[in-house]
Amino acid sequence: MRALALSILLLVASPVFAEEVVLGLSKDQVSINTSFDGSEILIFGAVKREKPIPDTPRLQVIVTVAGPSETVTVRRKEKRFGIWVNTDAVDVDSAPSFYAVSSSTLLGLSISETEDQRHKVSIPRAIRSVGAPMNITNSATFSEALIRIKKRSDQYQLNEGTVSVDEQTLFRTAIKLPSALTEGDYQTRIFLTRGGEVVSKHDTSIYVRKVGMERWLFNLSRENAFLYGLMSLAIAIAAGWGASAVFSAFRR
Repeated sequence: MRALALSILLLVASPVFAEEVVLGLSKDQVSINTSFDGSEILIFGAVKREKPIPDTPRLQVIVTVAGPSETVTVRRKEKRFGIWVNTDAVDVDSAPSFYAVSSSTLLGLSISETEDQRHKVSIPRAIRSVGAPMNITNSATFSEALIRIKKRSDQYQLNEGTVSVDEQTLFRTAIKLPSALTEGDYQTRIFLTRGGEVVSKHDTSIYVRKVGMERWLFNLSRENAFLYGLMSLAIAIAAGWGASAVFSAFRR
């Protein structure tokens, strides 16, 4: 009984992870105004250890940044009678508005398929699409199309080999945020892996918010849609009148 009690005491006293993340961010808030054209977040940190660095396998670091999730309708277009028309549509139940994954080496070498499935690290795993209409048999192609579209606008990023790891202790990387950002919390995760297995994980967040005129217009559109509509109509009329006046002046 004494030996059993001693074993339990040692188990409780020992650290849960032999390696843990000590994280830093260059900034934890991003402000969006009328002149915002993107930003860059520097993510850096160190690995705290209770034991000497293992010889093998080598430590790898993965960093993910995910914007607020949303439901997205993806439509398929086909050319019929010379006109492109929407044919099929699938609702992707949950897709991050922005998602970046950076790794210290190739992602497939940094994390195993099982761990990727568990932690939803890679871009396809971060997207959740539960079902599709009965007439659609290849629903996975709609998620793939969404990924391609998001990648073209830098809203989905796979940055392999961009996390620098020094002496298996210090790490750093930079995540580029595009100009088109959704307001909200951007969940940031750091994974330490060895041999494809996750040995430690740390979560934090970056808050993206609108400021100045952007904030005022956003609040107005949500809180007083009627006034926002009238103001938009007045601006459109004024712009049309101004363009007409300029055109008439040039004709003279």
